[in-house]
Amino acid sequence: MPNPESTCLVVQTSQDLRGTTSVPGDKSISHRAVMLAALAEGTSTVRDWLAAGDTEATLRSVRALGVRVERPAPDELHVHGRGILQAAAKPLDFANAGTGIRLMTGIMVGQPFASVLDGSPQLRRRPMKRIITPLARMGADISGGEGRAPLRIRPAALRGIRYEMPVASAQVKSAVLLAGLFAKGVTTVVEPGPTRDHSECMLLAAGVDVRAEEGVVTLKPPTGLRPLDFHVPGDFSSAAFLLVAAATAAGSEVRLTGINLNPTRTGLLDALRMMGADIQVSEAGTEAGEPAGTLTVKQRPLRGVEIGGDMVVRMIDEFPALMVAALCAEGRTTVRDASELRLKETDRLSVMTKELRRLGTSIEERDDGFVIEGPQTLQGANLDGHDDHRIAMSLTLAGLLARGQTRLHDAECIADSFPGFAETLRSLGARVATALDV
Repeated sequence: MPNPESTCLVVQTSQDLRGTTSVPGDKSISHRAVMLAALAEGTSTVRDWLAAGDTEATLRSVRALGVRVERPAPDELHVHGRGILQAAAKPLDFANAGTGIRLMTGIMVGQPFASVLDGSPQLRRRPMKRIITPLARMGADISGGEGRAPLRIRPAALRGIRYEMPVASAQVKSAVLLAGLFAKGVTTVVEPGPTRDHSECMLLAAGVDVRAEEGVVTLKPPTGLRPLDFHVPGDFSSAAFLLVAAATAAGSEVRLTGINLNPTRTGLLDALRMMGADIQVSEAGTEAGEPAGTLTVKQRPLRGVEIGGDMVVRMIDEFPALMVAALCAEGRTTVRDASELRLKETDRLSVMTKELRRLGTSIEERDDGFVIEGPQTLQGANLDGHDDHRIAMSLTLAGLLARGQTRLHDAECIADSFPGFAETLRSLGARVATALDV
């Protein structure tokens, strides 16, 4: 049942989306910027920081650990690091932020005081054993009920290890590398496939000796971290929803500026191009080692594709949006090797299949992916965001394509990563209204 205090989006069929816009700062980079700035010695300045539900939870946790942070603007931080943290008075609450709790766990296992990391009921359902196992091998004293939050940590001496990840995961890799900052000896992570390298880029910017070569990342513990001073580029995962909207709404042409173009993140860009989407890319420089630039997308007929293997990791957060694009594509779209989608904020394979079927679609859900035959006709319906920001935004895109009116309940969760999403769509000509959920 909808939460009577939540937000509802009322979405109507929309075509001819046009204009130039930007998206909020990258969520993954914003989490890491706050954490590394807190550990640095001196004042770090972070501009265009994502002020959203998930990242605000990480910021509150850093402040609870004794770090002074000034905010001359909502998206600008001055973090006054002292190179040390102090014990928090109560458990650190990461709300729904899976990235926040997993990465901060890597930091907290190296501290000389005990801590507890916790979050919402949703976060408590997400698996944490994947970070507990390697951190315990490093000597960390860490426990979680049935491998889930709350995570209880006691002080322990850490040692560097060589960890071969069983599954490619940027969060696991980052947690181990961050623990390596406090370990005795070298820490090495071996990746079975490519993952996001934001942690490595930012650690290098902070003066840490970290090297990546052919899937092997090695870190030597530093004597200290230097402060950061950079702009956070726009989040590609947020831009993905606007890309799909423009690629599927008839007659559309949209220009997105200042977007993070790190190749470990742009799998959806490649997938849409494989489907026949007209997307032009122009790079504009780098920020803290991250390439950024402009994307211009024009609506064109799409065709079905098959996606699996290493490409899945590069677009793991974008599959809900891809499902909407697949409904518009001529022929069959098949996705495999994506079982990780079942371990996100929700079981995204199951939830997206269920909600899209409410629109009259036919989708074959598989254990590790899905099959969609297109194009299909969508009919407006009542949908639920399931307290999952990427589900809610993807269903909004489906509503733009559906005949008649679509009401998306539980839409306030969109602010976890893309505050102003509905307003941005409206600026491009989409028919999206905000209402109190009833």
